[in-house]
Amino acid sequence: MKSKKKVILSTIVAITLMLVSVLAVNNGINNSTIQTNANVSLSNEKIEWGIKREESHKQPDLGKKNRELIEKYNGMAMGNADSKYIYLTFDLGYEAGYTENILNTLKENNVPATFFITAHYVNTASDLVKRMIDEGHIIGNHTVNHKSMPSLSEDKLTQELMDLHTAIYEKFNYEMIYMRPPKGEYSEKSLDITTKLGYIPVMWSFAYADWDEAKQPSKEDGINKIIENVHNGEIMLLHATSKTNMEILGTVINQIKSMGYEFKSLNEFVK
Repeated sequence: MKSKKKVILSTIVAITLMLVSVLAVNNGINNSTIQTNANVSLSNEKIEWGIKREESHKQPDLGKKNRELIEKYNGMAMGNADSKYIYLTFDLGYEAGYTENILNTLKENNVPATFFITAHYVNTASDLVKRMIDEGHIIGNHTVNHKSMPSLSEDKLTQELMDLHTAIYEKFNYEMIYMRPPKGEYSEKSLDITTKLGYIPVMWSFAYADWDEAKQPSKEDGINKIIENVHNGEIMLLHATSKTNMEILGTVINQIKSMGYEFKSLNEFVK
C-alpha cells in the first residue's frame, strides 16, 4: 500500500512540474530568460556632470538624467529648495600653497567645509589633512589617482576608493563616507559600485572655472560669479588650488551670510 501511494505521489509531482513548464513556455518564460534578466549589467556609459544656471538666485537645472541617478543612489547634488543653506566643498588633488590660508579663513568665520582629496594630497600634505580633521571639517574620497571612474574596471575602481579609504583610516583613525567622482565623470555602474562600498556620492550645484593656476579669474570676477549664483541648498564646489579663491573666500563668506544664508556641513544636509 505504501509503495502504491509513493507511485501516485510521484506521478502527481511529475504532472505538476510538466504543467508549470508548459505554462512558462507558453508565456515566453524559461530558465535562461530568467537568468538573463537577473544578470543584466548596469550601464557604464560615461556621464559628465553639468548644470544649467538660473537667474535671481533660483536653483539651477541639474538635468533629468543627472537628477534621477543621483536620487536613485541616494547621493547629494543640491539640497532643499526652501532652506537657505550652503554646503561648501573643496576639491584638492595637490597642495598649491593656499590651503593653510583657506583653513584660517574658515576658522575665523566659523564655517564648516568638506575637502575631497586624493592619495597624492595625503602623501604630500598630511599635516593639513590632520588640521582639517582636528578643526571639524569633513574629508571626502576623491580616489587615489583622480581617474575617470567609467574608464576603470570594477576591481580597479574598488581599489582606487578603498586604498585611499584604508590609508586615511590607518593614518588618522578617520573613516570617510563621502565620495566625489574625479572630473565629474561617472556612470550608473560606478555609482552602484560606490554605494555598495558604503559611500555617498556628492556632486555640486555650483562650480566655476577656478582650477587652472595659469588662468585664474580676477578677484572681482570670482566674487561676482559666486555671489550671482548663490541659491538655496547649494553644494558649492571650489578648488583649493586657486589663488583667487584663497584671496576672496572671506569676502564671499561674509556676503553670503549677509544675504541670509547659513553655511552647513554635509553631515547636516537637508534634502
